[in-house]
Amino acid sequence: MSKKHKKEHHEEHADETWLIPYADLLTLLLALFIVLYAMSSVDSKKFEDMSKAFNIAFSTGVGVLDNTTVVTNGQQMDNENKNNRRPDDSTNQDDLKALMKKEQEDLEKLKRQIDKYIQTNGLTTQLETKLNQSQLTITISDNALFPSGSASVKPEARKLALAIANILQQYPGYEIVVAGHTDNEPISTSEFQSNWDLSSSRAIRFMDVLLSNKKLDPKLFSAIGYGEYRPVDSNNTALGRSKNRRVEVSIMRKFVDLAKAQQVPATP
Repeated sequence: MSKKHKKEHHEEHADETWLIPYADLLTLLLALFIVLYAMSSVDSKKFEDMSKAFNIAFSTGVGVLDNTTVVTNGQQMDNENKNNRRPDDSTNQDDLKALMKKEQEDLEKLKRQIDKYIQTNGLTTQLETKLNQSQLTITISDNALFPSGSASVKPEARKLALAIANILQQYPGYEIVVAGHTDNEPISTSEFQSNWDLSSSRAIRFMDVLLSNKKLDPKLFSAIGYGEYRPVDSNNTALGRSKNRRVEVSIMRKFVDLAKAQQVPATP
């Protein structure tokens, strides 16, 4: 009777082997929640902590209730995220707007100085300025700068280039692009094989005169030739062709609002 009673008592115990896969399932679920949390605000530190969590989940057989490392790492990630928050975006936007406003004021002042020089020296038919959302452009007719078919800067044009350079030195830090343009009349000489050659050479030669002012930074200057491929007028008339033959000195903005650049027309 005693042995029979002991046997029946042993059989009444429930089978608890299901606790092992159940604990593993909880561990995997917790790892999944950590992944989802990390995806909501990703940085390198969170990836590192997430990796540690996976190592704990997959490399050990420890149950959730036996180890709190994963929970602790999650709390650390949240605390570090709070401590490492970036400055308020509105503050950055305010700073950017202030810089853009200052730049606009500088370029408007620069434009007024150049316009005054043009008016004072009777150059209104040869030079013009335009300010838009990407740059301030000084357009100079080729006949004010070079003999026909040549890239040699006229002596009187050197005075103009030096005057522009003296004004530019008052506004340091801007990138300056000097671009040469021609009409569509073909050219083929011993010096220039094409309009590409002519326009590029003219841009470089005029830039050379600008950079004779040693207070300008050559690293901010570049020269480019567009040949006949960016006309501002029709090449079917002599007047149109004369407008297309030009050199443009562009003072590039440091801060460009792309939305406004697409919407706002150029200011003469």
